Amino acid sequence: MLENKANPTINKSTGLPRKRFYRARAHSNPLSDSHFPIPLSPSHVDYSLHYPPLFLSSDRINSSKIQFADIGCGFGGLLISLSTLFPEILMIGMELRDKVTEYVKERISGLRVANPGQYQNISVVRTNSMKYIPNYFEKGQLSKMFFLFPDPHFKEKNHRRRVISPHLLDEYAYVLQVGGIIYTITDVEELGEWMKSCLENHPMFEALSQEELEVDPAVKLLSTATEEGQKVARNGGQTFQAVYRRIVPAS
Repeated sequence: MLENKANPTINKSTGLPRKRFYRARAHSNPLSDSHFPIPLSPSHVDYSLHYPPLFLSSDRINSSKIQFADIGCGFGGLLISLSTLFPEILMIGMELRDKVTEYVKERISGLRVANPGQYQNISVVRTNSMKYIPNYFEKGQLSKMFFLFPDPHFKEKNHRRRVISPHLLDEYAYVLQVGGIIYTITDVEELGEWMKSCLENHPMFEALSQEELEVDPAVKLLSTATEEGQKVARNGGQTFQAVYRRIVPAS
């Protein structure tokens, strides 16, 4: 009991952080100034801080770069699920809220201790992805980007805060490799229509076919892996997803 009293934020039986100590506002203003370190360029991202065991061994994953990005990763549910589904892929969650980011860090650390050799390929960083995506990823670096249950910003004057927009899709197209995929899902119909419309009208994206969606293992996680998705499912809510591939625009 002494260990539990000394660090009440950690569940003694599981070694994982207790979520109630890391609660924060549901959303943050992505247009406000924040104060946290930002790499000057992708070459300045220190992979050894995010995936230390992999960079202390001769594992072949060491030569890899981050390929999956979970934008607004929340409490890390999708990252955890993707980690074992794609164990050879480096992936990172990007979250603006400081307490939530700290929770995900502690969660990953606890999972690594409890499961030796697993969850070494995931990490999280506190950052503003709407401003700093080019600081983290090179041209064509990513193969998957996830936008699960983003802030709907209902008021029309706040639509510029939405994480999917024509302008931001230009940046996402830059960091996605040709054939890379953007996954979006929401329980807000109007936002779902907005995201689908933005992707549909962008010249560098095309929708995946129904057959492709059915065989993509990542699609199955969109509505089940996150806290938000599980809440929607419990309440019998409807979800709206748009999954699009990065293409070379027709000349």
